Amino acid sequence: MQKAIYTTVGIDELLPHVQALKGVGARFVQMHAERCVDDGSYRLVYTFINVRAAQEQIAQDGSYAIENLVVEGIDQYQEIPSISSYYPAVFPFENEAHDLFGLAITDMQIDFKGFFYQVSTAEPMSVITPEVKAAREKAMKVRAAAEAKARKAAAEKAAAAAAAGEGAADAAVAQPAAAAGSDAQHDDAAAKAALKAAELEAKLTAMDPEKAAKVRAALATKAARDKQNKEA
Repeated sequence: MQKAIYTTVGIDELLPHVQALKGVGARFVQMHAERCVDDGSYRLVYTFINVRAAQEQIAQDGSYAIENLVVEGIDQYQEIPSISSYYPAVFPFENEAHDLFGLAITDMQIDFKGFFYQVSTAEPMSVITPEVKAAREKAMKVRAAAEAKARKAAAEKAAAAAAAGEGAADAAVAQPAAAAGSDAQHDDAAAKAALKAAELEAKLTAMDPEKAAKVRAALATKAARDKQNKEA
C-alpha cells in the first residue's frame, strides 16, 4: 500500500530539504505547479521516493511512502531556486512551470528560456477570466473585512479585560467575540461560494451551448431537490 507524506517548506528551506533527500538516496519522481483559486498564489509540489527504504518497508508490511515537499504562497515574480544541481531530471518540470505558469525559477542547469513549449498565449496557466478575477477580488475584500472585524473584536476584548479585570471581561466580551468569529466564517464561506459560482459560469460559457444548457438544467434540478430535502 502506498502512502504519501507531505512536508510544507519555505522557498529558503527548499534546497536544504532537497539536499537531505539526495543524501539518503531518494530519487526524484516529478514536480508540478498549481495555481490557488482563492488568492491567485502558486504552489509547487516536489515528489521523491527512497527506493531502498521502500523496498525494506514493502518486505515488512507491503507498504511504502512517497515523500512530497510543498512550497506554498508563491508570488508569480518571486524567485524560486532550481533543484537541478541535485536532480538534473527536474529540467522538463521546471521549464514547464516557467513557460505555462510564468514562475521565475533561477539557475536551471537546462534552461529553454521560455521555448520549452510553443503556446499561443504567454503563461496560459496564469490566465483567468474576467468573471473569476472579479470574484477573486471580491473574495479578497470580504476576507480582509472579516479579518479586520476579528481584529477589532480582539482589541475590544483586550480593552475590556484591562478596564474591568480578566474574569469579568471574559464574561462580558465572550458573546461579541463569538459573534465576530461567526460573522468572519460566514463572510469567508460566502466569498468562496461566489468564487466557485464565477468559475462554474466561466466554464459553462466556454462550453458548447447545447451541452451548457443541459448542465444548467441538471444543476437547477439538483438545487431544487436539495431545497426540498432541506425543507422536509
